[in-house]
Amino acid sequence: MIKKFFTYCQTCYNELAHQVTWPSRQELTGSAVLVLTASLIIALVVLAMDKIWGLVTDVLYMGI
Repeated sequence: MIKKFFTYCQTCYNELAHQVTWPSRQELTGSAVLVLTASLIIALVVLAMDKIWGLVTDVLYMGI
């Protein structure tokens, strides 16, 4: 059982160290900027929808 565990750990290490293609710093930075920008845009869209829906419900329920 323990030998299987160590074999598994060694196989995982070998795969991560020698077979996986890791992104370069430039690729990683570009992806991070893209994700942050998309998240900000989506957050602003949700905020705008929330504010508009709040105004609509105020008009419907309070007659402002």
